[in-house]
Amino acid sequence: MKPISQKELIRKFHTLGFDGPISGGRHPFMRKGKLKIHIPGSHRQDISVGLQKEILRQGGISEHEWEKD
Repeated sequence: MKPISQKELIRKFHTLGFDGPISGGRHPFMRKGKLKIHIPGSHRQDISVGLQKEILRQGGISEHEWEKD
């Protein structure tokens, strides 16, 4: 894993079947069925590896699945 942009994060979620980003509250989110995962706003530079791992943990996505594409 390496730090990635918000655009790349969204692209990867689309590859995994998520819709969005959807505006809501303080942060946009991605949705797949009933699962909703908040993502960092676009004001950040790159999304760190640690934050990516936390987002994946919340979504029940393995690093292997994330790195497939």
